[in-house]
Amino acid sequence: MRVIAGIFRSRQLKGKPPEGTRPTSDKLRETLFNVLGPAVQDAVFLDGFAGIGGIGIEALSRGARAVYFVDRSRKAWAIIRENLLSLQVTEGVRVLEVSMDKSLDLFERDGVVFDIVFLDPPYEREALYTECLSEFSKRPLLAENGLLVMEHSKRVELPEVAGKLRRYRQLTQGDSTLSFYRTEHD
Repeated sequence: MRVIAGIFRSRQLKGKPPEGTRPTSDKLRETLFNVLGPAVQDAVFLDGFAGIGGIGIEALSRGARAVYFVDRSRKAWAIIRENLLSLQVTEGVRVLEVSMDKSLDLFERDGVVFDIVFLDPPYEREALYTECLSEFSKRPLLAENGLLVMEHSKRVELPEVAGKLRRYRQLTQGDSTLSFYRTEHD
């Protein structure tokens, strides 16, 4: 896996993904960041269910101000740390080896607000999709014009509306779909 664009362009990421981890393909990552475009610049970004951290590192490479990586796997945590070290990234990142629900509690307690949230739960754990949408809808974790992007199997249909979140775009490539959500304002 390599970084597609930005200051780390063409750099290879180290590490074999932990068992059960399905990295986002280079093509899908490129599509995601083409859609996000300049919104990544200076963003506070969450790479949830981060695996080896490819999405978050791509966001850093493209100018994100801060990136939070969350994965409950110790192996994933170690690979993300190793990749950040190899890229000499020491500031603007936080790597948490906790479950998503625990991380949301920490973020809420610390007042962290995200401009962009990318979530890629294991495809076979469908309940995580609706749980995450519900939690992000209820908690003050998304900035006013923040985006939540969920990667999921094309065979799974996510709700168009989840609380205050409304899906405004979907893109499918191969077996994967990206669903883009924004907060609806009253």
